[in-house]
Amino acid sequence: MQQLGHLYIVSAPSGAGKTSLVKALLKRDPQVVVSVSHTTRPMREGEQDGVDYNFVSRETFDAKIEDGLFLEYAEVFGNKYGTSQVWVREQLAKGLDVILEIDWQGASQVRRLMPGARSIFILPPSRAVLEERLRGRGTDTDDVIERRLSEAVAEMSHYAEFDFLIINDQFDVALDDLASLFRGARLTQTLQQQRHQALLADLLSKL
Repeated sequence: MQQLGHLYIVSAPSGAGKTSLVKALLKRDPQVVVSVSHTTRPMREGEQDGVDYNFVSRETFDAKIEDGLFLEYAEVFGNKYGTSQVWVREQLAKGLDVILEIDWQGASQVRRLMPGARSIFILPPSRAVLEERLRGRGTDTDDVIERRLSEAVAEMSHYAEFDFLIINDQFDVALDDLASLFRGARLTQTLQQQRHQALLADLLSKL
């Protein structure tokens, strides 16, 4: 299958606003889709299979690992999470751009299998703003917030491994920055030639 879409890795520390930016991008750009991960963790109230996650048994998940069906996978707090390689390649062949919302470790795995993937790291404008956003959720204790901040610093230390860096200070500006990466990548000569063969043939035909 011919690949027309691009694969994007989007990573960020908790509280940087990654999820909100990606959701806003999906509403703005119909050519972008987000990969739905497979997981072994139990489905939570309000979640839908195939929408929030693809919920599978540990045996099924391990079988997919053996068959090489994941682009990347990891175990977090006793539950496994993975990205379907087949689904991603199918979407790319349709001409869709695919976003993987994964951490830096998952990004390293994906780069090995698909070195053409473009990676984007999203940062908060300051440590104070990051803490404010985490506390603003109102769902975590001080101990949990301190742990999340520590994890965020560890995650942010890997920003230099990514191709693009977006600072989420003003949301609309950050969204424009994110959207511009997707639109610009579609204008390469190679992709435009593939999409507009008839037009180019007509424009270059002899009078």
